[in-house]
Parts: sequence; structure tokens; C-alpha cells
Amino acid sequence: MKGGILEVLLVNAEGIRHTNLFGTPTYYAIVQCGNQVHRSKVSSVKDDKVWWNEKFSFEYPPSDWKRLTHIKFRIMDLEFLTDGGFVGQTIFHLGGIITEGSDRGLIEVQPAPFNVVLEDNTYKGQIQIGFKFIVDEEVHMESREFAAHENAPRQSICRSIFNLWKMSWFRFLFYGHQKNPKNKLK
Repeated sequence: MKGGILEVLLVNAEGIRHTNLFGTPTYYAIVQCGNQVHRSKVSSVKDDKVWWNEKFSFEYPPSDWKRLTHIKFRIMDLEFLTDGGFVGQTIFHLGGIITEGSDRGLIEVQPAPFNVVLEDNTYKGQIQIGFKFIVDEEVHMESREFAAHENAPRQSICRSIFNLWKMSWFRFLFYGHQKNPKNKLK
């Protein structure tokens, strides 16, 4: 089998659980395939849907495609002063796409809805995803680090408030220093 590129189109999500007590919820998605992780942009709810319309590429040599079994989509809620809370996830098994794509050279799956699984293994909402697998004879791979840390410890609320307070003072001092007429050069 030759190397290949898996392109993932993350379209939208609808009917997902809202975890915010106040305000409009904002969401982002963490897409993980093997050891590569991508994070989507942050998007808010419009007409009961969250729109991302983002494309991600996962490029692997032939030896790695044989070991990859699935791709995971984790939907996270961006909460005030924290990194975010888990909303739900979808796991898509790649066996058929990789097999068909390697036989034909190219396979494309139009965006379709998939169920979002919550922490208690119930379903709430759907995420719409499309796939495209392209066989590439020369896959140029370099070592990649994680783009998002899904198991990173969350910051405490006190630490977040302190960082916000520190940034506010920095802006005040910086802008105050710039607008002071005594500091102008003659």
C-alpha cells in the first residue's frame, strides 16, 4: 500500500448539549487521527447549529495507515475563564475508506451526519463530517507534535482571574505610557 492523505471536512453540529449557564455557548472540535491532533476554530450557535466548515489533512506513510483504525471528533465547550468542557464525541472507523481508497486511488465520502455520544454513552445531537482519502506515492512526513492537549489539567478559576487581572494592568500601563505627552521625543 502506498502512503496517503486523509482530508476531513468538519461542517457543523446540531442539537448538541448546552453546558453554559449564562450567555451563548461557543464550541470547538478536537480531531484526532493516530498521533496527529487538530483543533478547529471556535464557533457560536446560529439557528441551533454550530458551523465550522473547516478542512483538516492527515498525512501518513504506508506503514502507519495499516495501524490506524479510527478518527475521533471531540466537541468541547469554550467556557468563561476556562479551557473548555467536554460536550460529546464521535468515533468514525476508517477501515473501509482506507481499503477502498488504496484500491481506487481516491475515495470521497460526502458530508453526512453522525451521532454525538455523551459521557454516559447516550446520544444527543449530530455532527456532520465528510472524508476524502487520496493515495500518494511520495508521502513527505515530518515529526509532528500535538496541536491540542486533550488531557491537559484545567486551570483553576482563581488562576484565570489572576491572569485576567494581570493582563488588564499590563494594558493599562502600556497604553498609559504611550499616550503620555511627556514621553514624546523632541
